[in-house]
Amino acid sequence: MNLVFFASVATLSVAIAVNIRKNKKTQEAIEQDFWTREREANSTRRKSLDDLEYIHIPVEQFPMSLLPDVPKVEDYKQIVMTLKDQPVVNFTGISNTELKLRYGAPNIDLLTQYDQNYTILVRTLQQWAQALYDAGHIDEACRMLEYAVSTGTDISSTYRLLCQIYKEQQTPEKIGHLYPIAEVLNSAMQKSIVRILQEADRSVD
Repeated sequence: MNLVFFASVATLSVAIAVNIRKNKKTQEAIEQDFWTREREANSTRRKSLDDLEYIHIPVEQFPMSLLPDVPKVEDYKQIVMTLKDQPVVNFTGISNTELKLRYGAPNIDLLTQYDQNYTILVRTLQQWAQALYDAGHIDEACRMLEYAVSTGTDISSTYRLLCQIYKEQQTPEKIGHLYPIAEVLNSAMQKSIVRILQEADRSVD
């Protein structure tokens, strides 16, 4: 019995050692590929930015006159007004290496700023919409959230609040319109957001 036990332990130890070596080689290959691509990216010359999908901010459709006495809302308005005159691009899920390969290393600082502008925009829209919702301005909050979703935001609370509003407005069928957007999000939050929609659907009944 002891011989069988020790033989099993030895076999398991060998299997573990082989698996560790295999994982190490795989990790080394991944790292080597990354640094190869990074070197190539850093040597990529500046390219045209004409194909960028710049985001237009429709401030004329936003409720600029609501909640004028709420300081944080006034801050949201100011942020959005500032961003409307700046380039805003959604690069969610796209690495700096990919951006440099696509548009050239000299453009990376510019592209990073465009992406930061987008992040600030969708976070501000979420906070503003939440403030509107809490104050009872549900229709206005809904329009703002729908705009944020149309830009490809991956902020889960935006989808959760929008689903809540659709149910309160007795239009739960609109939740179904969010699936095509959520299912193609290039984001680590994609699956989580789809689950939010599914849970909202199930709670309708």
